Amino acid sequence: MRLADKVTLLRLYLLRGGYLLVVVGLGIKIWPEVINRSGSWELMDGVVQCMLLAFWALCVLGLRYPLQMLPVLMWELAWKSVWLILVALPIWASGHMDAPTMEMAITILWVVIFPFLIPWRFVFANYVMKRADRWV
Repeated sequence: MRLADKVTLLRLYLLRGGYLLVVVGLGIKIWPEVINRSGSWELMDGVVQCMLLAFWALCVLGLRYPLQMLPVLMWELAWKSVWLILVALPIWASGHMDAPTMEMAITILWVVIFPFLIPWRFVFANYVMKRADRWV
């Protein structure tokens, strides 16, 4: 039995639901900004918009290939967790949380659903225990 066959159909649907949440939620936010923009973006705005579009496209693929696109969700979980711990938490703990940072933190907190969607046994078997690709 292949390892992918050990992931239940329910878990695959939950994963697809996570990808769908990103596709719809991010699509509602990002596509109008891309389509309706006039002129060029500032440097970092352009970088962020292009990264979000690429992430959106990879999540569209995740609807069809939820296990193959798991690294995309793990990357999302990783960077958002790091931001919450290293940026938002110290600001909040010091009592200096301003409105834009709080808004960003609330948006980023949606990442809390991903650990419940990701099939961690599959991740462990495929990314930790699986024999690495050859180097030479």
